Amino acid sequence: MGGTAAGPVPDASHDFALWEKRVDALMVLCSGLGLFTVDGLRRVLEDMGPDAFASRSYYDRWIAAISQNLIEAGTFTTAELAERMAEVEARGQTYADAAAR
Repeated sequence: MGGTAAGPVPDASHDFALWEKRVDALMVLCSGLGLFTVDGLRRVLEDMGPDAFASRSYYDRWIAAISQNLIEAGTFTTAELAERMAEVEARGQTYADAAAR
């Protein structure tokens, strides 16, 4: 974090979970629309502090940074985000779950 030595970077590939793919897509779409900057995302990531940074996964950190930047930009409120998250969670963990609803 912040340029400190963290050891080797794991290079093993893994199958991305549906939510990780969605975070990646959200990042591409929102940055393409100019809703936040790389600097804004980095600020939130660095503000997490070492404990939160170390305990969260890569995409968990990114969704936190994206969400915070969009809230700060007035794209949506915390309450609106919570409501939408509940709707998405109710769809299920996979595309098959969502399609079955």
